[in-house]
Amino acid sequence: MTSDTSPSLAAALAAGTLVLDGGMSNQLESAGHDLSDELWSARLLAERPEAVTEAHLAYFLAGASVAITASYQATFEGFARRGIGRARTARLLARSVELARTAARQAADTGVGRPLWVAASVGPYGAMLADGSEYRGRYGLSTAELERFHRPRVEALAAAAPDVLALETVPDTDEAAALLRTVRGLGVPVWLSYTVDGRHTRAGQPLEEAFALAADVDEVIAVGVNCCAPADVEPAAEIAARVTGRPVVVYPNSGEGWDAGARAWQGRTTFSAGQVTAWRSAGARLIGGCCRVGPQAIGSIARTLAA
Repeated sequence: MTSDTSPSLAAALAAGTLVLDGGMSNQLESAGHDLSDELWSARLLAERPEAVTEAHLAYFLAGASVAITASYQATFEGFARRGIGRARTARLLARSVELARTAARQAADTGVGRPLWVAASVGPYGAMLADGSEYRGRYGLSTAELERFHRPRVEALAAAAPDVLALETVPDTDEAAALLRTVRGLGVPVWLSYTVDGRHTRAGQPLEEAFALAADVDEVIAVGVNCCAPADVEPAAEIAARVTGRPVVVYPNSGEGWDAGARAWQGRTTFSAGQVTAWRSAGARLIGGCCRVGPQAIGSIARTLAA
């Protein structure tokens, strides 16, 4: 785990390539937890926090150096629909960081000697809707309205002192602009990660324009893509590195497609650890997996990068 003598995540990315974890939801499902709820894995922050710690630990033991918290779908609005008030929601957001820290300590106790970092997940507005709209973007809200939605959660997560905020699965530039406004001056580094379709955001904007938004934001230590097809990673990483000059973060899905109506994955896996060398050559310095990418694949990535 990180300590006073550990490098910052930004310094570690400048020095080399790190392994990110994989999908939280599929690891929890493989352990027998039902995530059909609209709160998805965030429900377990309240009901089964130990399961979240176990999922993080599995990825640390597999070779990941960075864990993303189970706060992707944790919002004040989403918990309010379950009768959970703002004070308890803030505690649950802080708990998401604490659980990942606990897993890091447990990993260290088992002999993992490398530094381990915690990224607090800030999912898009569409994740709260639980209807797949994060894969479309353009929710009909202004940038100011999106900023008002994100700010309380971002501030609550920042107060829990993660190593970085993961502004992830962002489908369009409107939401990216809103998120970047919320993090200015917070004193916590962030990465910005779009979900993409080819060389465009899910909403259709060119990635050159999308990544340019982050180029002059001091808090941004990495930019990239996640929750996309593996084939989309290499060209997107090249654009991100060229436009921003920052380290690139990439964590695609398995290659299967999400059917929002059926709430199920369909198709076949196209994710391969052998692809990561090309991603690293394209500028990726933080490499992992998103949906349907589990500890076994993360272990393969770690071994490939080490070789």
